[in-house]
Amino acid sequence: MSDQQIIFTKNAPAAVGPYSQAIKTPNMIYCSGQIPLTPQGELVQGSITEQTTQCCKNAQAVLEEAGSSISKVVKTTIFISDMSHFAELNTEYEKWFSHKPARSCVAVKTLPKNVDVEIEVIALP
Repeated sequence: MSDQQIIFTKNAPAAVGPYSQAIKTPNMIYCSGQIPLTPQGELVQGSITEQTTQCCKNAQAVLEEAGSSISKVVKTTIFISDMSHFAELNTEYEKWFSHKPARSCVAVKTLPKNVDVEIEVIALP
């Protein structure tokens, strides 16, 4: 029997490739990067604030399905297409991650579906 459990919820968008929304192990939950798609798969247009909010809502839904929560996140990785949005992203991010988990933020040329932000999280169960 494997100590890895595939996590899937209809409250977050389905994976857009051959991967799981998250994998839960006895000690950690590894969530795939979340982009600003609604659970129905519709792209959230608008400001980086609106896109960041949707990414965080998706991560929250996946974590809740795994029996965890945003407050148990210990590490985030953010991919952003334009660093000029960094300050605005941080303002929204801090509302979700006020406990200040470890974090990396990387500027990238493009992201899936040409979105502006993707957020990946690692959390305790």
